[in-house]
Amino acid sequence: MIPLDITSDTQAIADFIWNPMAYVVLGLGLAYTIGTKAVQFRRVPDMVRQLRDSTGGDGGMSSFQALAMALASRVGVGSIAGVATAIGGGGPGALLWMAVTGLLGCTVGYAEACLSQTFKRQVEDEDLKRAKEDIGGMPYYIRYGLNWPKVGALIAVLGVVGYGLVFPGLQVSTIASSWSRAFGLPSWGPAVVVTGLVAMVIFGGTVRLVKVTQVLVPLLAFGYLGLALAVIGINYAQIPSAISLIVRSAFGMEPLLAGIAGAAVAWGVRRAVFASSNGLGEATFSAAGARTSHPGKQGLVQTFSVYIDILLICMASGLMMVVSGKFNVTNPDGGFFIENLPGVAVGPNWVQESINTLAPGWGPAFVAVAVLMFGFACLLAYFYVANTNLLYLLDGRKGKGLKLGLKLGTMAIVFTGSIISADFVWAVGDIGLGLIAWVNLFCLVFLFKIVRTVWKDYEEQARAGLDPHFDPVKLGIKNADFWLVKHDWGSRQESESNENQPKPTTN
Repeated sequence: MIPLDITSDTQAIADFIWNPMAYVVLGLGLAYTIGTKAVQFRRVPDMVRQLRDSTGGDGGMSSFQALAMALASRVGVGSIAGVATAIGGGGPGALLWMAVTGLLGCTVGYAEACLSQTFKRQVEDEDLKRAKEDIGGMPYYIRYGLNWPKVGALIAVLGVVGYGLVFPGLQVSTIASSWSRAFGLPSWGPAVVVTGLVAMVIFGGTVRLVKVTQVLVPLLAFGYLGLALAVIGINYAQIPSAISLIVRSAFGMEPLLAGIAGAAVAWGVRRAVFASSNGLGEATFSAAGARTSHPGKQGLVQTFSVYIDILLICMASGLMMVVSGKFNVTNPDGGFFIENLPGVAVGPNWVQESINTLAPGWGPAFVAVAVLMFGFACLLAYFYVANTNLLYLLDGRKGKGLKLGLKLGTMAIVFTGSIISADFVWAVGDIGLGLIAWVNLFCLVFLFKIVRTVWKDYEEQARAGLDPHFDPVKLGIKNADFWLVKHDWGSRQESESNENQPKPTTN
């Protein structure tokens, strides 16, 4: 067991890191929203079109595969346990601020994806089934976009340690908790199963990892969404009062919760940032892996993934708890403002109780299975991120021992995460994610001009009726070496492209 004072101190450090940072993400999202003229609202049809038309090229994923990989990290247990935490700390009003943060903050995800595509590289495919593999992400656009190689190395080291050796514990801790409540299993039981499943995939290489996530994630997302809507439907009479409670508590107009209106904002913003990964850079690596003819296209796809996560999955989770009345709201000074579930800890247990209103007695089992599968998909995405960061640090070297060490280390934390204090694991995870996010957000401020340039180029070509193609030399963007070579763009529109499309310029 982790001593209580250590856990409390760790949580205090996490709060110190996150409380101001969540608002920085919101502010930067507002700046990018203005700078791109609200691209997240204007270009929704283009988002759907890119998902439909992208087929992936040799060495790259399709936009749909990249979307599935991004959702694997976003639609994890944060969409279940994280939403419950937000309601428990900030009241139902936190849901409204989650939605607002998702809508504004998704332009940060747009910027990250554009930059990841712009400065990505190709490496030898470790599966040895294709000649090259597209990779990129935070360390790449920091190094090549800002010419800050030491900062890029720092973020890569944090990425390897965090996503390979720390953050997987967040997922497994929640999995163990839900399975213990549902089936009375010891915490190490599901950990053994998950460790085995993860090993089977990560030792199969990137190809197997991508194939598993592209099938698993859509099934999970839509299956869980359907279940949530069924719970909301069975409690339809409570929908008007639930929405009223959410709005009133968000603005401090609910008498019982008037004293925590600020907490509603804080928890809503914080959990939205955590769940969507905007500013955290998690989705930058899958975004770079997509094969597309213009960075702006993948920026739109990443924006769409935030909509699926925050506006559909998270909102469905939250509304399910509120309409069924299966939630508590904690008083920071001790006790509860609202206590509908005496003795039931915050987290997936609240969702289990909500589902019981639809199928009495089945809630714990439904949620336990959902958390297991969501967590498993998220673990795969985490490993992909950690491995990409390791490839950046290796810089073309083989590093077979380090790659094996990363796989074994990931399996170790997947197992041990089940037996460590859940509060301690989440606090450590918050600290790690927060440190990565602060570095990333600082860099995104300085990369604003490049994002604007990429966005304007996409807009001009789209308005001219062209299928946008990217030419960094024409735009004066340096170190975008990937785009100086002709590639198979993996688009159904490629064979029908206008002959006047801009072609990469050579020096």
